[in-house]
Amino acid sequence: MTAERVAILVLLSVNGLCLWLLEPRVSAPASPSPEGKRRLGANVVLTVLLLALNVAFDRVAAMAGIGPRGDALALPGASVLPGWTKVLAIVVVLDGLGYLAHLLLHKLPPAWRFHRVHHSDPRVDVTTAFRQHPFETLWRYSFTWVGAVALGASSRSVAVYLALSALNAQLEHADVTLPRRLEGVLRLVFTTPAMHRVHHSRAQVETDTNYSNIFSVWDRLFGTYRAPRTGERLSLGLDGYDSVGQQRTAGLLALPFGR
Repeated sequence: MTAERVAILVLLSVNGLCLWLLEPRVSAPASPSPEGKRRLGANVVLTVLLLALNVAFDRVAAMAGIGPRGDALALPGASVLPGWTKVLAIVVVLDGLGYLAHLLLHKLPPAWRFHRVHHSDPRVDVTTAFRQHPFETLWRYSFTWVGAVALGASSRSVAVYLALSALNAQLEHADVTLPRRLEGVLRLVFTTPAMHRVHHSRAQVETDTNYSNIFSVWDRLFGTYRAPRTGERLSLGLDGYDSVGQQRTAGLLALPFGR
């Protein structure tokens, strides 16, 4: 595992733990329900699988000699830009490709079958962030990899993007409420928990909005933005996928191949 991947893993572990501790600890019986344990266990297993697959994909790309290697930025006028602006440009472009990958997961029926694993979580919290089917992991990795190679991005620049993307994925899924004024200001540039929670609504008209990960500009630019409303109560999850069997790890892995 590369030093960049180790650093990202440490950041995600610390960030995820902090957000989990900040999430409301509602009153509950002394022993969590079996359903809650199964859901948490399935989310953790899929998260570990996602991380392992990303490392494996990196190894395959490196062995094939086609991974990100250079420090060039294949954009007009990039040669005169300071180093930090090149990294920022790479992050912005890769985040735009991430928006496209996510949009297509909803618009292409075969892709949506796999993305349902993520949306079928009836309680959205920090553990939902990386609850995704392995085929979705491959799909998202492909967009990042192709974009990085086309841009001539260095592995370090790609690591910066992956770290920011993953950290914000944890934040936007976390069951936390930011102060309203702060939320509104942040949402002008970044995707926030309240904004992304709308995307996890059971109502398709709301699910088909707010696809952005790091920067909210993509939704505003392409007309898929829907602002969260003060005091609204959203029903989260996906109708028809709430059964105990479907929420187990095996059920989630098999979900795309069912009805």
